[in-house]
Formats: sequence, structure tokens, C-alpha cells
Amino acid sequence: MKNPFGDQQIPGSYHNLKERMYKKVSANVNEQIVSLIVKAYEKALNEENIVLTRPERNRLLSQIVKMVTDDIIKRFDKPSTGMEK
Repeated sequence: MKNPFGDQQIPGSYHNLKERMYKKVSANVNEQIVSLIVKAYEKALNEENIVLTRPERNRLLSQIVKMVTDDIIKRFDKPSTGMEK
């Protein structure tokens, strides 16, 4: 809903709600997700006894993070609650 007095969003609008929820959720969750993925990645490398150079580790971690986040997004794109496997 547009504000009749300008281009600002009306405080109770969906856009405003979405932005407020995003800020609250991302502030609390982003670091936890990154930490969880990095710990799981390091554990998996150790279990496999894989030795990589720092650039190789970082490149592989980046690829793994992308794959994991793509999987998470796919779960939420399902018509149901998004939490089923």
C-alpha cells in the first residue's frame, strides 16, 4: 500500500513487515548458520583426512555453502511448510 503523502511505505504495510522481519531474523540467524556450516565442513574434512591448501579449503567451502543454501531454499520453495525432507 502506497503512502498518499509520498513514496514511503506505510508502516503497517506488507513491505514494511517483510523488512522488519528480515532484519530481526537475519541478525539472529546468519552468524549461527555460517558457524554451523563451517563446523560441519571442518568435521567432514577431518573425518575424511583431507589435506587442502588454504585457497583450496576456502574455494571448496564456498562451493559447499552455495550447495547447502540452495538445498535450504528449495525446501522453503515447496508448497507445504518447507520443513519436510
